[in-house]
Order: sequence, then structure tokens, then C-alpha cells
Amino acid sequence: MTNKTLDLPAEGIALCLSGGGYRATLFHIGALWRLNQFGYLPKLARISSVSGGSIAAGWLGACWKDLDFDQAGMAGNFTQVFVDPLRSFTSKNLDAWVILSGLLNPFGSISDSLIRSYRKNLFGGLTLQDLPVRPHFVFNASNAQTGALFRFSRYYLADYQIGLMKDPRTELAVAVAASSAFPPFLSPVRLKLNGDDFPPDQTARLQKEPYTSRIVLLDGGVYDNLGLETIQKNFSTILVSDAGGKMQPDPYPKLFWGIQAYRVLNLMDNQVRALRKRDILGMFTLREKLTSYMRKKNMPIDENIIEMVSRKGTYWGTFTHIEDYGLGSETLPCPNDKTLKLALLPTRLWGFSRQNQERLINWGYAVCDAAMRRHVDPGLPNNAEFPYAGGVG
Repeated sequence: MTNKTLDLPAEGIALCLSGGGYRATLFHIGALWRLNQFGYLPKLARISSVSGGSIAAGWLGACWKDLDFDQAGMAGNFTQVFVDPLRSFTSKNLDAWVILSGLLNPFGSISDSLIRSYRKNLFGGLTLQDLPVRPHFVFNASNAQTGALFRFSRYYLADYQIGLMKDPRTELAVAVAASSAFPPFLSPVRLKLNGDDFPPDQTARLQKEPYTSRIVLLDGGVYDNLGLETIQKNFSTILVSDAGGKMQPDPYPKLFWGIQAYRVLNLMDNQVRALRKRDILGMFTLREKLTSYMRKKNMPIDENIIEMVSRKGTYWGTFTHIEDYGLGSETLPCPNDKTLKLALLPTRLWGFSRQNQERLINWGYAVCDAAMRRHVDPGLPNNAEFPYAGGVG
């Protein structure tokens, strides 16, 4: 039987970049920096991103052609081409001014202002067709009409409820804005399409007007803040970089209905994130558990079954305790009280200080280094040095 018959994942490495505003963008810069040093960027088959992760992924896709990869797969000009311009962007106070300009403009919307900011400061007139053929970049948004994930890529626009449009020429600024249109302040992004460009699909039950021509999109984190949906079933090795938030305890929650409703929404969002994280971590450990069980029961070890239900890879996040990787002194010094402060920085598109930028980048770099050497390839070099002086604080 073929892999397709068995529904096995494709051999290949995929990377998820979570949401979390500029905090996520900066944390992912650090992780991508270390992956570049490991020579892993050209090995990636797909990069799936959400919100702040889509800002980092969008810029990586935009400047991919300018990265000078050597035979080992490392781009020697990574800092100049990718890191420095993106750091400059995350110094800008974006969200409040975007909201204000949108409210004051009678001919536009807040999301239009967000798109203009991305166009002016990062992407210019680039479209999805300007992305590289490989890796396959996927930017995730949430469809407010269908309640499903809406995906932007070089190869398609897609929502399983409305179908798939091939080879879109949507601006990269629009795709990233849709993925990062955090409700209620920066959303929605309204996408106007020609409904006739969707090939007929009998399985797409909402392939009709207005779903195919006037699409209303929210931040991708509303549906899947880790960006796992387009990767989890399809790839054998998955890397997850998570800079998302976490609901904090409150001994005296407010009882006023408006504030109470906000906390309830946070609780629901927190639960969805926790379930997705638990699911992928379970898939990482399932291979060893299944193999051990089959041996104990003297059962033949069926690699195809194991491949279907388990995954290789690793997870790292802003809330991770670096000592949990069990590498002892073979990690960069990242005291948990310092990294927790970084994890609790606000989820906004508001300029971070130079110091917090560098600390977040250092943290993403250090924890990615530990996760990759512990769970993906123990043979990777243990030669990490913080990109910036000062460590994580």
C-alpha cells in the first residue's frame, strides 16, 4: 500500500510560528536566527504562521531571495537582510495609530490602515506570487462567516467551506494584515474576490455568494494560535515556536458583566490553546509509548501505524522552562524568573524598547537551540552564543 492509501504524513520538516503581537515577532526572530545557524531554513518544507508570527514569516518570505545560503544551508547575511529591518519595524507604535487613523478616515477602515502600514514599512507591492516556491509559506486567518480557517499562500486561497482558489495575486500586506487583525480593534479585514475563480467543489457547502466574493477575516489566532492546522496531519516532523499568551490567575475576578465577559472569552481562548499544545506534545511522545507497548505485548512493530498517529519534532515557547530539556549546563543561561517577565510582555503591535527587543530575540534563540538539540538532532553543534549582550535580563 502507498503512503497516500495509508494517509501517512509526508516526509519533511514544517515550522509553526504562533501569534502574540510584536512579542511573538521578536521571539520568532531569535528562533529563526538559531535555525539559520543550524542550516535548517532551506530544509523547511512549510512555514505556517499566525498573527505576530505572520509578520516574521511574511518578512522572511519577502526577503528569501536575498538570503545568501552556503552549502551548509546557513545564510551569512541573515542579520542584515532579515533581522535588522524587522527589528526596526517592531520599534514602531502601530496599533493605536492604525486604530486612530482608521476611525478618522471616513473613506476607509482600521484594517485598511493596517494594510497600508504593512505595505509602507515592510512589503511594498509584493504579492503572494513573490513568495518562494519552497518553503511553502501559509498565512492563517479566521473566517468570521464560515467559522473555519482561511489560508493564504502562493499556491492557493482556501477555506474548506468555500473551496480553493489557485495562484492568487493577493498582496502580501493583505494576507499578513488578515492573519494579524486582532479583534475587536484591528479587525475585520474584508477581502473582495471574484467568486467565479473558485473551481466547483461539491464538498464545499458554502461555495456561493457572498461567501466566495466578500470574505470577512479575523486574526488567525481566533481559530488556531499555533498555526498547527495546516501542518499537523501533513508532515512527519513538526517544529513549534510558541509566543502566545497564557491566562493568569486572578484571586478576585471582577463581577461587572463586561469585564466578566472578557475574562470568560480569555478562559475559552486559553483552553483552546492548551488543547492544541497538549495534542501536539502527545503526538511527539506517542512513538516511544507505542513502540514500548508493542514490545511488552510481543506484538510486531508496525511502523506505518506509528507514523500515522505520531510525529517527530519539538516545541518551544516563551513560558518554557529551559531546564526541562534536561541539558543541564549545556544551555544558555535563562533564569525562569527572567523569561517569565518576557512571556508576560503585552500582546500588542506597539513598539518595544531596544532592551526588550534584544531580550526577546535572545530568549527565542536560546530556547530553540535547546529544543532542537534535545529532541530533533542531538548531533547539532553546542556552540550557541546570545545574539545580543545581556542575555534574557
